[in-house]
Amino acid sequence: MVRCIRVPKSEGNPVRIALKAEDLLDTGARIKSDGDHLLIPILSDSFGDYPVEDADLEILEHRETDYRMFLPEDIRDILPNSYDCIGDVIVVKIIDELMPYRHDIGDALLKVNSNVRLVLMDGGVKGELRIRELEPIAGTGGSETRHRESGVTMLTDPAKVYFNPRLATERMRVASEVRDGEVIIDMFAGVAPFPLVICKHANPEIVYSIDLNHDAYEYMKENIRINKVTRIVPLEGDASRVVSDLPQADRVVMNLPQIAYRFLDVALSKTKRGGVVHLHRIMERATADSDTEALLDEMRAKGLDCHLGRKIEMKTYSPTASVYVFDIIRD
Repeated sequence: MVRCIRVPKSEGNPVRIALKAEDLLDTGARIKSDGDHLLIPILSDSFGDYPVEDADLEILEHRETDYRMFLPEDIRDILPNSYDCIGDVIVVKIIDELMPYRHDIGDALLKVNSNVRLVLMDGGVKGELRIRELEPIAGTGGSETRHRESGVTMLTDPAKVYFNPRLATERMRVASEVRDGEVIIDMFAGVAPFPLVICKHANPEIVYSIDLNHDAYEYMKENIRINKVTRIVPLEGDASRVVSDLPQADRVVMNLPQIAYRFLDVALSKTKRGGVVHLHRIMERATADSDTEALLDEMRAKGLDCHLGRKIEMKTYSPTASVYVFDIIRD
């Protein structure tokens, strides 16, 4: 018997991608279809809120899937435990002590990811446009790639625009909550993954997709064309200004975890009563609750009545901090 999570088929691909990114997908067993669900084998006791069960899955012939096994044993304990897979490109962070091994790490990642052609070393997100400093360490070709997620194809380039593949599950969660006819604003849209997934799996009236980065705006337009979507309006510019010309929204997405909270008053002012703002924020875990309440008090003091509907800790950012998403309801 194999430990599995039971996942609706519509969420299967983003969950599989998220598990793989966290090195929690058990690749030694085959995913099994069971009615409207998939049984996905995992290497942990649980994952998210998905039901856990033991199932009789087909055991696959062993093939080494841990890239660390191709590297010297004395460095394995400090090798990266996870990495981002964006289309056929891997982006991995490497600590200073491992810099002499960076090309070996890249080669090892290629060995265990047969669908990947290029590995890039992540030097961190820089500037207000959230662009990563990337260095090729293995493979061939440029950094532009086609990423597939939840039935949507997205052209992107991690060297030019910010894109986080680990938000696949969150994008599906938001899409599943969208009601027919909603007006939606994505203030920091990038290449439009939230709008595209929403329009694929829900029926909004319109989604305004905004980004300051011109490259992101161009990719956004191309992705709208590729996916034949008619309800997304691409907009280039500073979201805090652009939204002033837009109608009141039922839902606002704020996926800019470093600084999005600074614009929460702008987002709430454009949100209908009863509407929701999905705010992404990096916070210290010890003070996340108190700091969030302080932020909401600040909004109420500005006449923007609101309350916290839901808090989700999405991933670890540092030893003491995590990336959260807060569903903030406009009262």
